[in-house]
Amino acid sequence: MEGDENMPWSEQYRIQGEIWCDAEAGAQILEDSKSAVMAQWQTELGDIPVNRAEQTVKASNRWRDYITDTVNARKAANLAKVRLEAIKMKAMEYQAKEANQRVEMRIIGR
Repeated sequence: MEGDENMPWSEQYRIQGEIWCDAEAGAQILEDSKSAVMAQWQTELGDIPVNRAEQTVKASNRWRDYITDTVNARKAANLAKVRLEAIKMKAMEYQAKEANQRVEMRIIGR
């Protein structure tokens, strides 16, 4: 969204807010599915003790990739949230600058 200075702040906020919502949902589903994924992968190993199945799954590249994907999804959601807040801050800075200019014009005009 960089370079969309002509777009109203509210529209920039809405767009970035939707991006954040999508990223947040993606991260949350991965985090909430962690135990279900673990159980499914343990079941795939057959009839072995649960602690051994858990250790086997956690030692696998597939589990490492799942955890990496989960962390990257959370990072993307956090970054989208920071960008959302930056738009909010820019809008507030713009409003403050406008207010200061109005005060300066009143002082100069007197």
